[in-house]
Amino acid sequence: MVDLGSGDGRIVLAAHRCGLRPAVGYELNPWLVGLARLLAWRAGCARSICYRREDFWKVSLRDCYNVSVFLAPSVLPMLEKKLQAELPAGARVVSGRFPLPTWQPVTVVGEGLDRVWAYDIHGGLAGEAVSS
Repeated sequence: MVDLGSGDGRIVLAAHRCGLRPAVGYELNPWLVGLARLLAWRAGCARSICYRREDFWKVSLRDCYNVSVFLAPSVLPMLEKKLQAELPAGARVVSGRFPLPTWQPVTVVGEGLDRVWAYDIHGGLAGEAVSS
């Protein structure tokens, strides 16, 4: 499981607690990476969760089957292209607060600020068929 733009790491920590392994967060802000690592340590999960101070645009997602994003709407069109190019069949993408602009979700959960959209990748790469 990877969280792109993981912020304080709460999504990665929750995913780990739900059994998703490995759980990795990518975040550029060094203060947020430090906070995430501290929170993981306080939760007793520091050795089994990884927070990386890396640009997720430069990270390959070819082996990722669970991807979480909580990003500004302005970057989501570019993110769709990256996900389409890299994710394997069977992957799931969950977007919080804002939906991916052109993909059709398989499910929508929550209301208002707590709404999330889930997308499944079918076929070869996501660009071949995003579930409707």
